Amino acid sequence: MAENTPAMTPDSEVRALLKVLDGQRRHVLGILDGLDGKALRRPVLPSGWHCLGLVQHLALDVERFWFRAVVAGDGEIIEGLTSGDEAWHVAPDVPAADVLDGYRRQARLADAVITRRPADAGPAWWPYDLFGEPHLHTLRDVLLHVITETACHAGHLDAARELIDGRRWLVLT
Repeated sequence: MAENTPAMTPDSEVRALLKVLDGQRRHVLGILDGLDGKALRRPVLPSGWHCLGLVQHLALDVERFWFRAVVAGDGEIIEGLTSGDEAWHVAPDVPAADVLDGYRRQARLADAVITRRPADAGPAWWPYDLFGEPHLHTLRDVLLHVITETACHAGHLDAARELIDGRRWLVLT
């Protein structure tokens, strides 16, 4: 879809789902607040990923992929997709702030796609080579998938943060 296409007012279901997704995005960024670049790059689990790599994965493989490629069918994004886990790898010379800002930017660009479509709109493109036949058929399905994935990764970041310095995001007593 062209960038100059006027935004429509999202329906109430899309607004509600976007509000939940935004809460998960805030969780991702909030649990990392106060960590310096060294801590953000510190792997604390045997798999070796670090917080900054996970945030870049969310920016590129989740927000950009699902909304700008799948939902919007942006040819430039589709052409530039990689087939591996490259998004998880942040070059040592890339400032942490750039990765965090990149996540915020991809969320804003995703929101622009989301708010232009009704909940039952179908995807403009589907990655058959990755997933076979489509299993997400509407914007609603994609939103629910991304909410789930973002919440899961927010939980991963919760665990990593607690291992790094003991901070916890939400403590219920």
